[in-house]
Amino acid sequence: MSLLMETATSAANSAANAPHFPVSATLVYVVGFIAAVTIGSIAWYNSKRPVGWEDKERPSVVPEVKKEETPGVGTPKG
Repeated sequence: MSLLMETATSAANSAANAPHFPVSATLVYVVGFIAAVTIGSIAWYNSKRPVGWEDKERPSVVPEVKKEETPGVGTPKG
């Protein structure tokens, strides 16, 4: 019986000293969210303008992506 009590006590102590949610995982979530918002914003601004936005100007921070006539077809440029 004392062996079970010692095992339970050591498990409780190790759980109390264990690190909580890792900082690196939180950092991955934050960086991923910022990247998704940035890439999504660029894609949205470069797509067809939604109703009501046709006459608005593109913000200066958003790069303009040129469309190719036949993307992925032919020899590589460069």
